[in-house]
Amino acid sequence: MVQRKMLKYLSFVIAHFFLIFFAQTSQSETLGLGRIATEKELKAWDIDVRPDGKGLPIGSGSVLSGEDTYTENCASCHGDFGEGIDRWPELAGGFDTLDSDDPVKTIGSYWPYLSTVWDYVHRAMPFGNAQSLTNDDVYSITAYLLYLNDLVDEEFELSHENFTAISLPNESNFYLDNRKNLENEMFVNRCMQQCKPEVKITKRAVVLDVTPDTITEKSSLEQGDQIEIASTNLELVKDGEKVFKKCKACHKIGIDAKHGTGPHLNNIYGRVAGGLKDYRKYSKNIKKAGESGLIWDLESLSGFIENPKKYLAGTKMNFKGIKKSSDRTALLEYLKDTTSLDN
Repeated sequence: MVQRKMLKYLSFVIAHFFLIFFAQTSQSETLGLGRIATEKELKAWDIDVRPDGKGLPIGSGSVLSGEDTYTENCASCHGDFGEGIDRWPELAGGFDTLDSDDPVKTIGSYWPYLSTVWDYVHRAMPFGNAQSLTNDDVYSITAYLLYLNDLVDEEFELSHENFTAISLPNESNFYLDNRKNLENEMFVNRCMQQCKPEVKITKRAVVLDVTPDTITEKSSLEQGDQIEIASTNLELVKDGEKVFKKCKACHKIGIDAKHGTGPHLNNIYGRVAGGLKDYRKYSKNIKKAGESGLIWDLESLSGFIENPKKYLAGTKMNFKGIKKSSDRTALLEYLKDTTSLDN
């Protein structure tokens, strides 16, 4: 009996010895697959940038240079002002919308860290030609995106030296959840008891706006509201709504329109330039122009939209303008038809 127990023990020891021996042998030998990565390859993969600036390369880029780089590489999808074209994401605007039924999550309204912007642009953009931008290009695009979100002025230059001094507005709302009972731990063990016998759909996702190039109906007005609008060309209005995509990142229209980066455009026709008292971001020059008698009408709006900086020097509206006369005509028709509200 004792011998049997000793033999079993000896067999157990021998088996463990061979397991350890062969495991060490197998780890020391290669399988003949692949090769060791080179330092250059490791460096190419190690491109992440952290919120504290670790990983940032040396470089810099200004808002002004970023406008050209952005227009060439990004505007075809994200729009001239980060307003997003068709289904592509909006990059600017969306302020004060996170607690609404239709939050607009942009760099200025939602993103937590500037490092996320830099890292993503550097790693994945432009679409279809990722990592083709130089470090200075990425700095300049990032600076321009800050400008589109009204976080820096047009003279700003971003670099590895001042990068960590920039904080995005929503940073404080991102934090580590250090509660003892985290949600993912609480719901690991599903009870699967007293379940409903059937599931009924009570709501549908009607505000996702996933279909591009559709014309949305104007909000119905309350009874008693009367609007005097000259006869409009409906086809031209539809064309104008598409052109307005270049404007909507900064300007809102409609009954519930609020100021964004730019003032709302309700009742723009006949308005004194710089005349909205509750909008505080007007440039000094546009206020002076209004005091000198500039009224927004068909002629003045067309001239301003064609080339804002040429029409009104010193304007904060960093927009190259709408050069095609047909696009301006359509946009102005859309504004005439849509913005004549009591707001």
